[in-house]
Amino acid sequence: MQGRQTGTPVRGRHVSGKHSGRNPGKDRTRVVLGGVCVDLLTAGDALARIVERAGGGGNVPLAVASINLDHVHYFGTAGRWNGALDLPGDGGGPEWLNVIDGAPVAARASALSGRRWPRLAGSDLIEPLLDHCGKRGLRVGFLGGTSETHQRLQQVLAQQRPDLILAGCWAPQRGLLTDPEANRELTAEIAGARVDILVVGLGKPRQELWIAEHGAATGADVLLAFGAVVDFLAGRIQRAPEWVGSNGLEWAWRLALEPRRMAKRYLLQGPPAYLRLRLPARVPATAKPVREVPDKEPLRPLSALSLPGGFAPPDGYADVVVLTVTHNNERDLGDFLGSLRAETADLSIRVVVADNSSTDATVAVLTAHPDVRLVETGGNLGYAGGINAAAQYAGDAGAVLVLNPDLRVCRGAVAAMLRRLHGIGSGIVVPLLADEDGSTYSSLRREPTITRAFGDALAGRRLSRRPAWLSEIEYDAEAYRYAHPVDWATGAAVLVDMPLARRLGNWNESFFLYSEETDYFRRARAAGAAVWFEPAASMIHRRGGSGQAPALAALMAVNRVRYAELHRSAGYAAAFRGVVLLAETLRLGGAGHRLAVAALVRPGRRAALPQAQRPASVQDGAGTPFPQGTVIIPCHNEETVLDGTLDALAPVIEAGTEVIVVCNGCSDASADVAKSRPGVRVLELREASKTAALNAGNKAADNWPRLYLDADITVRPETVRAVFEALQDGPLAVRPAVDYDLAGASFLVRSYYRARRHLPGARQALWGAGAYALSAEAGKRLGALPAVVADDLYVDRLFTGPEKAVLDCPPVLVRLPRDVPGLLAILRRTYRGNSEQGALHSTALGSAAGILAAVRGPRSAFDASVYIVFTLAGRRLAASSRAGTAWERDTSSRTGSAAHGRVS
Repeated sequence: MQGRQTGTPVRGRHVSGKHSGRNPGKDRTRVVLGGVCVDLLTAGDALARIVERAGGGGNVPLAVASINLDHVHYFGTAGRWNGALDLPGDGGGPEWLNVIDGAPVAARASALSGRRWPRLAGSDLIEPLLDHCGKRGLRVGFLGGTSETHQRLQQVLAQQRPDLILAGCWAPQRGLLTDPEANRELTAEIAGARVDILVVGLGKPRQELWIAEHGAATGADVLLAFGAVVDFLAGRIQRAPEWVGSNGLEWAWRLALEPRRMAKRYLLQGPPAYLRLRLPARVPATAKPVREVPDKEPLRPLSALSLPGGFAPPDGYADVVVLTVTHNNERDLGDFLGSLRAETADLSIRVVVADNSSTDATVAVLTAHPDVRLVETGGNLGYAGGINAAAQYAGDAGAVLVLNPDLRVCRGAVAAMLRRLHGIGSGIVVPLLADEDGSTYSSLRREPTITRAFGDALAGRRLSRRPAWLSEIEYDAEAYRYAHPVDWATGAAVLVDMPLARRLGNWNESFFLYSEETDYFRRARAAGAAVWFEPAASMIHRRGGSGQAPALAALMAVNRVRYAELHRSAGYAAAFRGVVLLAETLRLGGAGHRLAVAALVRPGRRAALPQAQRPASVQDGAGTPFPQGTVIIPCHNEETVLDGTLDALAPVIEAGTEVIVVCNGCSDASADVAKSRPGVRVLELREASKTAALNAGNKAADNWPRLYLDADITVRPETVRAVFEALQDGPLAVRPAVDYDLAGASFLVRSYYRARRHLPGARQALWGAGAYALSAEAGKRLGALPAVVADDLYVDRLFTGPEKAVLDCPPVLVRLPRDVPGLLAILRRTYRGNSEQGALHSTALGSAAGILAAVRGPRSAFDASVYIVFTLAGRRLAASSRAGTAWERDTSSRTGSAAHGRVS
């Protein structure tokens, strides 16, 4: 790495890369000032914590930040990097110790706590720290500054501190600090030097951002974000006299010494940060990061069902499902699909494309790729409508990646986004977008406000460095160099965690094109999700794929107003419309702007702008009659989940489908819930028996085919249609595809079901989905169900391979247990039912073969081990209750939000 200079030879003890023992944040007093968490410490306490960790006393590296007005400006409330230090970077992030630096911060903390807290600037702490390092043989390194400064530093330290072990000095060029490969080389070199304490002097906010992202990879036990310390130690900058610092005037001293460099910091950024500091403070509940981070899930190995360069099939599990909407994108698809195929070397990727009635050769190009699922919408549904159409065939996946077809995915981008997603937990990640000439596209956005709309109206792309409250678009190049939370970004590339996608549901189709992503991101933030920008993931955006016709330009302006009308008060929306109207009036030279003015002045003209074109033939109940059939739902004390099941079936009921709910042995309000739904027939049995309920439903039903649906299963109208149509002239028995709702499930439960996806029966048998359907002929063969525990297994064994099928259709959503006791209850019942029908041995052998065949690496091997352990435990529990009649059930998925899952 350019600029590296080594010092003294190796001496002393070093714990290489191992941090053990101390619990992060233990016995810590903190307060949040200006949106920044501040540790209240004396100088002795701070030094003791740092020295303790430098000896290998923590399970993660310790990072020390100096909290002053400059830090509040960047990382506090409304700061660009607010929240950027809360989450770990690649390889795990550090624990932050935030010491008081600036005099205003010290004064505010002292006033709030009733105790005087000292300033602990890096320049104050570094001298005693180096004394400790010299005595204990700890190795010290310096990152940042210039090579000339490092040469002076080595000379000074050799003279003044001959016992100090200087592990090395690194002076990388500023541009290299955001280059992933250069950072890997730099951190590897630092790790090779076995640094105990690394002083990082890159200036705010770069030093803190760099430490958050790459600090753990250096192997250092402690990283000090100490800005100008290197210059002070080398004697390049003179420290303020003691009387200046004690009177809180060190800022004036620095400003006098370096007026050009410090004027912006102290005169422009300082006053607003001081006002933020005066906002009401709070004491954090714990010493952990402000945002809790769920367990990470490492990337899964490539699916056994997909080949290198090939996309994952419709059934089974995929790491990512890519949803794309095309409309005359023939010339884009070659590069787009080719770049995605390269990503399958790291991940299993399923691709679903919704085509909005292209008139060029788009469909022909897609048809030439048999592993791409093509959904022809039959009209032009718009971007949101196309996404929703494709999402119906997303299948079982860990995350949803919405991509424009005019993108070219740079190698490793999807894996980088997925790593960030696993770091932040349930949320959204957006990549770095570049134009074809390699320049960064300003894709990051702030929440639309009146002041931002006004700033954009007057300045447009001019004065790009204006304050954030005067611009919706983030123009500053620095914002595109580091990972950090954002309000939203253009919808060309959006990675969404699957549990979050299910909670949010469909994209808002009322926008047709533009602003649908603004609405989606807002709903995600309202749901408590994190939205992060990941610069390590880059994509080339050709842009213009959807055209810039005048009507579309006008639609963009009108949809901004629609968004305000949807989410703001009437008065605010009216004012916002006035500002947008001003912006369009100032640009009347363009045809699109003239159309926008007309639509804004006369809202009735909005109807003339582009909107979704929906042929009646693709709408259930409109144009093509819904196929005849019956849905039978056995129900035993399912009050908390039955509402959601019937909500999803509402369009089916309205279309005239017979729906029968059979309440058997219910002691709750299940029957009342069902009776409150028009068009639903309710039968009530005293006996608590699922098979008795199914037999009663069959006696009462008038129509075939029949879909037997558990009361906690969510099914789409399209799925019901597909099931009924498949049974008209096809197999005798079918079941729909299945997707798992694992939101909120524990780590071991998720691991079990990841392995279970690879069972042969999960892709071939009628059992395991909580839903199966029979034709009239199959119903005659079945007759009355005997009193068995596993009705779906009994039905599955009545039909041979050609007589039954698992449909490739929008999946049903199965609610799964959230904890281990809930899973064991289900397994106990499952294996009791298998044993009852003499299938325990055969299903065990098939399960073992399927699970072992899917092992492709450490992660899948761990999942297989978890599956086997739970299987053995379930079989033992089943053996102990074989003669019993109790119906074991999982209650963890029937409480709170877990009882209200939806198919996305």
